[in-house]
Amino acid sequence: MSTTAATLSVSDLRVGFLTRRGFFAAVDGVSFEVRAGETLGVVGESGSGKTVSMLALLGLLPPGPQWQTTGQALLNGRDLLALPPDQLRKVRGGEVSMIFQNPTSSLNPVFSIGDQVGEAIKVHHPQLSKHELRDRVLHLLDLVGIPNPTRRIEQYPHEFSGGMAQRVMIAMALANSPSLVIADEPTTALDVTIQAQILEVLRNGLREFNSALVLITHNLSLVAELADRVTVMYAGSVVETADVQTLFHHPRHPYTVGLMRSVPSLDERTERLTQIPGQQPSPANRPSGCTFHPRCYLSQGREPCRVDVPPLYETDQSDHVAACHYWSEVEATAAVV
Repeated sequence: MSTTAATLSVSDLRVGFLTRRGFFAAVDGVSFEVRAGETLGVVGESGSGKTVSMLALLGLLPPGPQWQTTGQALLNGRDLLALPPDQLRKVRGGEVSMIFQNPTSSLNPVFSIGDQVGEAIKVHHPQLSKHELRDRVLHLLDLVGIPNPTRRIEQYPHEFSGGMAQRVMIAMALANSPSLVIADEPTTALDVTIQAQILEVLRNGLREFNSALVLITHNLSLVAELADRVTVMYAGSVVETADVQTLFHHPRHPYTVGLMRSVPSLDERTERLTQIPGQQPSPANRPSGCTFHPRCYLSQGREPCRVDVPPLYETDQSDHVAACHYWSEVEATAAVV
């Protein structure tokens, strides 16, 4: 692992919400790091706590339940979780930005594309003149591959396809040369061809600003294509972390193996995909011991799985940890892409 300081270092992040039935943890003790120019893929089924973790760091949890967040999240040495709201607002969109999965609902239909990208810059750089601001917007639109930006800058979101709208969202995310970009399922709503184009746009933008990227997704093919390291989450906790090559060729947690086996293969023709049996537990009804053991092919009712919560064990690979009592019994799985 690199010895350079982490752009973002998260330690023991816990996010829970208070309801009439009691307090429930949606995220339970999550830790990870990502460095400048590096991409960390965060994968897992819906409800595993991926998005909630990132929203908590930025103070963007939705209204409703009484959220409680503890832990530490150092962005370039400054704890995001300890910042007062006014300072955190200055960080959002400046030092750290987020790309959401549905660009059409994230863009305001009554403002032009130029106004919206320009606003993202003006909030953090109010000293810029109108001419400087326009030049900056045009550069960003050109950077993300929008043709004829001098004409498109005056157009509105409804005049953009889904792929072009996502390019605009990437431009807004990169507008202030952020240290960290968080991308939440950035290609989910796009077809495969457009997905490949968006990935290339994202790569180019990150390369220009040397930004760190946290990529939240359930798409393992996307992770294999873009990520340097991978963190696998299940039921609010990290169950495995490794560099991308190690994880895909030598997984050491049964849940990771299950995710890989559920991905369609181009080499084999199968009528049905392999499924992980059962469902992910809700925060209100998590099993004792290892939270994955009721669905695990390896557990087979063994007592440690049912009783003892597994720590993140160091495995036989460098910088590779897995929360499985029997990680050494997990068979290596071939790469899925």
